[in-house]
Amino acid sequence: MAGRTHHTKQGHTVLKDTGKLTVVGAGPGDPDLITLKAIKALKSADVVLYDALVNDSLLDYCTAETIFVGKRKGCYAYQQEQINELIIQRAQRGKHVVRLKGGDPFVFGRGAEEMEYAAGFGIETAMVPGISSSLSVPAAQNIPVTKRGATESFWVITGTTKQHQLSADVALAAKSNATVVILMGMSKLAQIVALFKQEGKSRMPMAIIQNGTRENEKIGIGTVASIESKAKEQQLSNPAIIIIGEVVRHREKFIEIKKEVIQEV
Repeated sequence: MAGRTHHTKQGHTVLKDTGKLTVVGAGPGDPDLITLKAIKALKSADVVLYDALVNDSLLDYCTAETIFVGKRKGCYAYQQEQINELIIQRAQRGKHVVRLKGGDPFVFGRGAEEMEYAAGFGIETAMVPGISSSLSVPAAQNIPVTKRGATESFWVITGTTKQHQLSADVALAAKSNATVVILMGMSKLAQIVALFKQEGKSRMPMAIIQNGTRENEKIGIGTVASIESKAKEQQLSNPAIIIIGEVVRHREKFIEIKKEVIQEV
């Protein structure tokens, strides 16, 4: 679609009759955990740009052009600047671009950045929230992030910042009584453990869940003191979520209750 042009305050060239960008959350991995609104967006898309953590089976909902723009084993299919340009290029042709991201795009998913960039070119934007892996992955393994009598709050923290450092918030979280959920933190596991040990929490329950809600899901349960050896023993690595807190005990307690009921029956 050709369209008329004008310029924004930022100096971007804008086509008046542009398409649309919809940033969509794909959920944690299980294809059944995508929302109806997300499916509707996929069905109406002209092009779908999807990440590595998106379950490929979700692409069956669309007849659009699909482009993999994610990162696998340290290799980027596209840099972020290239993804931004793909969005603009397709939208300025009058296409509906769906940016499909794992989990929720507004929880460490850079969805807000891409929407801001597109808006700078006068492109209409929309956001479809997804089920965040920070909550759903522990829940799928019967680990609540809050539980009455155990914890009153929870932190969700990125394990690796833009500068590739461990977030300073982890040290603050280690001082609290809250459940701590860390995303993208496996490469910093030793540092995370050290911070909690410094706070005298070596016996604090800890879990690592790899490929949460997927068929190849793996889980390691231990304490701050033992989790590194558990991770090595079970060969746990990214993509994984780290959960630290008393709520981790709920999983074992829940399993024991079910066993007792079965035995009584």
